[in-house]
Amino acid sequence: MSAPSLNRRSFTVLAAAAIAAPTLHAQGKLEKTKLAIAVGGKASFYYLPLTISEQLGYFKAEGLDVEISDFAGGAKALQALVGGSADVVNGAYEHTINMQAKNLFIQSFVLMGRAPQIAMGVSTKTLAHYKGFADLKGKKIGVTAPGSSTNMVANLLLSRAGLKPSDVSYVGVGTSAGAISAMRSGQIDAICNIDPVMTMLEQKGEVRIISDTRTLKGTHEVFGGPMPAACFYTHAEFLKNNPNTCQGLANAVVRGLKWLQTAGPSDIIKTVPESYLLGDRALYLASFNKVREAIALDGIMPEEGARTALKALASFEPAIKPERIDLAKTFTNDFARRAKEKYKA
Repeated sequence: MSAPSLNRRSFTVLAAAAIAAPTLHAQGKLEKTKLAIAVGGKASFYYLPLTISEQLGYFKAEGLDVEISDFAGGAKALQALVGGSADVVNGAYEHTINMQAKNLFIQSFVLMGRAPQIAMGVSTKTLAHYKGFADLKGKKIGVTAPGSSTNMVANLLLSRAGLKPSDVSYVGVGTSAGAISAMRSGQIDAICNIDPVMTMLEQKGEVRIISDTRTLKGTHEVFGGPMPAACFYTHAEFLKNNPNTCQGLANAVVRGLKWLQTAGPSDIIKTVPESYLLGDRALYLASFNKVREAIALDGIMPEEGARTALKALASFEPAIKPERIDLAKTFTNDFARRAKEKYKA
């Protein structure tokens, strides 16, 4: 019963895209100028392109008034979209696959990260004699929020060691000072998180890194291919009904990505809010240098990356059956391509 309705749905989306395409080239009138964007941990490098595009006025330049709500983790930001309090999410691409498995169609339309930037480390205090993932059985692992991409990466790594998610206890610790204090106070034995948190804990000798996807090489080692990360995603219906608005969002982000390609560390420091530095400018810059290559160049999603994400999720999530997932409905490159053309990214 579901297959014919999906075919009709995809035909409708394709037809709408075909009708909208000429308007988009001319960058028609915005259908919606005020937008609610949800994000899970805005101060982290994972979401740096969003902050740059916001701070440099690129959304305003597109005629958009964006209100950004910051949540403890990506799963909470996704809930805001599903619940109707957000129009768009800046979050992990894999949520589009997870949601399709639940028959909810959300789509990525501009890529901001070409590597997950997620590292996992064990406490040098409570797990000083750590030898392998099997040692994590019965331990407490800090993630940004349960159900977020940090949780998914931890599940993937554990599954390869023959452990199930129920073999550990997950604790939501956020993406900033709270995560650091949870590790320091011994509330957690291991942590799966993003930068600058992970670099700060690593440089202070508080964690030993056991898996790292902050570089393209490390990502390939963990996932076996390119793994797309942060993106703008929204309901397929929203993209269909607001093509010019979504084009404006993609334009602003791709312009921010282009700026980031040539920006020096001092440019970043001058642009991000002071609170993002977590009180340590040098460590913040050390973190930036670690994740720099993980930032997308032009907003375009590689098809191979989408396939890598599906394979990774299916390896530890029984609800995800690859044969039932239509990857073409999890992302579109139409908006990013036009933005790339416009800004020569």
